[in-house]
Amino acid sequence: MCTGEGFGSGIIDLGDGLQVCLLSSFNKVWATPEGGPDNLGASFFEPSQFPQGFSMLGSYSQPNNTLLHGWVLAGRDDTGSALKQPIDYTLVWSSDSLRIKQDGVGYIWLPTPPDGYKAVGHVVTNSPQKPPLGKIHCVRSDLTDQCEFDSWIWGPGKESDPNGFNVYSLLPSNRGTQAMGVCVGTFVAQNTITAPVSLACVKNVVSNLSCMPNRNQIQTIFQAYSPWMYFHPDEQYLPSSVNWYLKNGALLYKKGDESKPVPIDSNGSKLPQGGADDDTYWMDLPLDEGAKERVKKGNLQDSQVYLHIKPMLGATFTDIAVWVFYPFNGPSKAKVEFINIALGKIGEHVGDWEHVTLRISNFNGELWSVYFSEHSGGTWVKASELEFQNGNKAVTYSSLHGHAMYAKPGLVLQGSGGIGIRNDTAKSKKFMDTGANSLVVAAEYLGTDINEPPWLNYFRKWGPKVTYDISEEIKKVDKLLPGKLKSAFDKFIRSLPNEVLGEQGPTGPKMKINWTGDEV
Repeated sequence: MCTGEGFGSGIIDLGDGLQVCLLSSFNKVWATPEGGPDNLGASFFEPSQFPQGFSMLGSYSQPNNTLLHGWVLAGRDDTGSALKQPIDYTLVWSSDSLRIKQDGVGYIWLPTPPDGYKAVGHVVTNSPQKPPLGKIHCVRSDLTDQCEFDSWIWGPGKESDPNGFNVYSLLPSNRGTQAMGVCVGTFVAQNTITAPVSLACVKNVVSNLSCMPNRNQIQTIFQAYSPWMYFHPDEQYLPSSVNWYLKNGALLYKKGDESKPVPIDSNGSKLPQGGADDDTYWMDLPLDEGAKERVKKGNLQDSQVYLHIKPMLGATFTDIAVWVFYPFNGPSKAKVEFINIALGKIGEHVGDWEHVTLRISNFNGELWSVYFSEHSGGTWVKASELEFQNGNKAVTYSSLHGHAMYAKPGLVLQGSGGIGIRNDTAKSKKFMDTGANSLVVAAEYLGTDINEPPWLNYFRKWGPKVTYDISEEIKKVDKLLPGKLKSAFDKFIRSLPNEVLGEQGPTGPKMKINWTGDEV
């Protein structure tokens, strides 16, 4: 099969006789309105409406603090050996003795697989009788992979107790563009999370990529879901296209020859290719002060987003990483309890790459979640919790000066104890429809079908190292703070990573961990 032939077909062939489909229609089996995240309880479901020939691989659960939005895989055995029913069940847990509000009594069972097979999900019942052996199927061991705890779904308390009973969602332990572990969508229930995970996930044993979208399908998907990006009304440092930045005076410096920076052509063909981030080369703004200030502000009308298309979770999902370039990252502001303070030059640096990632199901082409990059980390948000406009286009908010991405407007404080860096976001007339001007710059699974621009393979820094004195900047701020807050503020600022402090010029998209790995 060619790439794209299996995209959106509803069934994915994982090889050696195992086919899987995605089910999102459920029957509720048991629920409680207490415990778990926000002390709102959790609900437990089993899938319904199985396509002909498909068998249940596990039940589904999610906390009650979110809308019902989930799925599990069902399996079909085309060889007679990929799936087998369990030989018994072990009762993992019962709510019988639990003194909380609940819908009846819930029982969670762990299938006992035959030799050479592994369980990939639990069965939940509202009866103390063991489920029928044919209720669920186990998967042949060579068609499985190791998995790990993901997010906390439920436990009797308000917080997860590592040595108590807990329910967690699962993800393959090894995730990335080359990893073939497939998320089953089931949960694990254990009396301790310090012990190994009692369940496995499945895997794409033949590395089948026919379910990944082809180039035309990529364009269709992105036009359907391309995010709208809002900038703060006070934002001075807006994005631009890379071509605009390079042809408007960006300079390439070489170590030992700093007095002779060279201009860069608009597509970056003169930039050194490959190599390592060894501080031999770096980019910087134009020398002319007028041009420098103009380029710093970017050019929203000439902005463009750059798409990296990659298989994820054993090619059952397509990740579209949407990269945005800013010529300049502005200075930070801090909140120290009730006082807001400008941090001088802290936070400033030349060249800023940020991104959001759309995760698309290869079973049906639906948007399942979006990842928002936030400085050195980020957050996954389910599609059911996103703000949309113009149909299915997710709304994103870029923070003032720092350009971290968020799903909702407002203030996010990067810190603790009332002290932190302000990340202010708001809707304004400054926005970018990312679908209006986008360019696919990489999709390795398509081979030579995509021409990568030269600037993408420039592995050095997009801005110089900043040489300002952090101690001097802190002193300026200290003068504005009451005595008891000075030491707490000093400690907080010195704990920030160099990326936030602005001491290092940033590297380009290909040098980020998530280029070949999962978003973390």
